[in-house]
Amino acid sequence: MKAFMDTDFLLETETAQRLYHEYAAKMPILDYHCHISPMEIAQDKRFENITQLWLSGDHYKWRQMRSNGVEERFITGDSSDREKFQKWAETLEKAIGNPLYHWSHLELQRYFDYHGVLNGDTAEEVWELCNEKLKQPDMSARGLIRKSNVTLICTTDDPADDLKWHKVIAQDESFTTKVLPAWRPDRAMNLEKPDYLEYLAALSGAAGVKIDSFCGLLEALEQRMNFFEENGCCISDHGLEYVMYHPATEQEIEDIFASRLSGKVVSREEELKFKTAFMLAMGRAYHKKNWAMQLHYGVKRDNNGAIYARLGADAGIDCINNFAPSAEMTEYLNALALTEELPKTILYSLNPVDNAAIGTIIGCFQDASAAGKIQQGSAWWFNDHKKGMTEQLSSLASLGLLGNFIGMLTDSRSFLSYTRHEYFRRILCNLIGGWVENGEYPADEKALAGLVKDISYRNAVRYFGFDGLEIGRD
Repeated sequence: MKAFMDTDFLLETETAQRLYHEYAAKMPILDYHCHISPMEIAQDKRFENITQLWLSGDHYKWRQMRSNGVEERFITGDSSDREKFQKWAETLEKAIGNPLYHWSHLELQRYFDYHGVLNGDTAEEVWELCNEKLKQPDMSARGLIRKSNVTLICTTDDPADDLKWHKVIAQDESFTTKVLPAWRPDRAMNLEKPDYLEYLAALSGAAGVKIDSFCGLLEALEQRMNFFEENGCCISDHGLEYVMYHPATEQEIEDIFASRLSGKVVSREEELKFKTAFMLAMGRAYHKKNWAMQLHYGVKRDNNGAIYARLGADAGIDCINNFAPSAEMTEYLNALALTEELPKTILYSLNPVDNAAIGTIIGCFQDASAAGKIQQGSAWWFNDHKKGMTEQLSSLASLGLLGNFIGMLTDSRSFLSYTRHEYFRRILCNLIGGWVENGEYPADEKALAGLVKDISYRNAVRYFGFDGLEIGRD
């Protein structure tokens, strides 16, 4: 029997162990999509205790605590941080087979040098150890980033954001990790939302452009894209119900937008036509600027109305949506390809059933402008566990070119989540190592080392074209 989460955790063969320890583990981290706060990085935030660092805002953990029958006051309520930590520890011991069990113990090992097991009985020991460690100078937000060997972070930012904190970080030569904004224009697209007109007023003020038409909206967004580009942005991200394609004439779109500006409620068909026009305009703009476009879809959000009313979004009440017509996504990509305006694109579905469809769609739109121009994104959210990652990697390998894959991201609000890259790399090396030892790929050390280094880090550097990041040689 193997020891619990030892140095060869998840590495089942000698080849897998060698590939991970000799190559993958030594690569830096490029976190090209996350939700951590640039303000907290700029201010080098410190945490009083492990609950503040671990449980505050982590809806992954909140879901599990609710599943364990924990009262909400111990999750998001007014109970003490020590009490909340105890309830989490008691929940974790039941989470066998869940990635949170692995992530939590990897974080305890890597950042707190704790190699025991967290449960209800050990909670006090772990609480005291972690809180003492957090007093050390290198356990601040920036210190944790440095410990994790992170070269670059892309946050997630609204077009109306002034990027104040990104500027503060960029001007601070003592912090060498790059922190760049990523363009997330969901609020500009979601005209069905009750606060849409309020948002347009904020966007108009930020851009200095009067938004009284769809053309005016695009002009305002162009101004803001230029501002984001000046601050290092080269990646966009969209959170979509699904990638729709309901084309309409320019006049139809202007009429729909004018109707919404007047305060009227748009129909579902009008919403889909508007969003299609919006996404086509954004795709063309990204191609012009050589930005990469990330499309996250397949999620149904905010399903528990009672919890949403108390806590708002990102409260642990989202689920997989099984409606995502691949034909419409293909038509959307094709509309951009027909005019040679399809940007580098990364497709993420929350539904693992979509893996094969994505794998076949991306092959239709590859070209010589970039290796792996159209990517299947890493296993996302409810799929970033051992089975989900293995299935995504295997599907991509079967239907595309795994060697061009741009690898893992944290998609997290936590400064401890960089161990997810380790988790991913162990699973990747185990998969490749198994193929080699099964005679499905030659035991060519140079080729294998190149594959592992590329997928772990170097492909992402090349794909996004980040300046100043070294990728080294084999």
